[in-house]
Amino acid sequence: MRTVKLSTKYKTEMIDITEQVREEVLKKGITNGLCTVFSAHTTASVVFFENKDPKLRRDFLAALNRIAPFDGEYESEDENPPAHIKSTLCGPRIVVPVINGQLFLGEWQGIFFCEFDGPRENRAYHVQVI
Repeated sequence: MRTVKLSTKYKTEMIDITEQVREEVLKKGITNGLCTVFSAHTTASVVFFENKDPKLRRDFLAALNRIAPFDGEYESEDENPPAHIKSTLCGPRIVVPVINGQLFLGEWQGIFFCEFDGPRENRAYHVQVI
């Protein structure tokens, strides 16, 4: 398993990590198998998402903010309940088939690291290819 570190710049954002994950698959040299991308954070996620229109990413984050607004009323005394809720809704991992040494993604699919409690300097995701 390989750990890839990254920093985030905004309270919420989606970072396209598709190319970095492709590189990890190539380095591993697996011809046919599975690639798992996992976030061990409770306020960040890894998701499949449309990779062409950045406005759609803003729409997605705005929709999540309507579900779990930053200024909402929460029982928890923690400062970031909305980030935990968003992360749980999106999930911590994705699994992608590897076929002929390449990620098997749809034409419009990308892999995104989603930040819900940024900005953070010490974020990471983990890539395992088997």
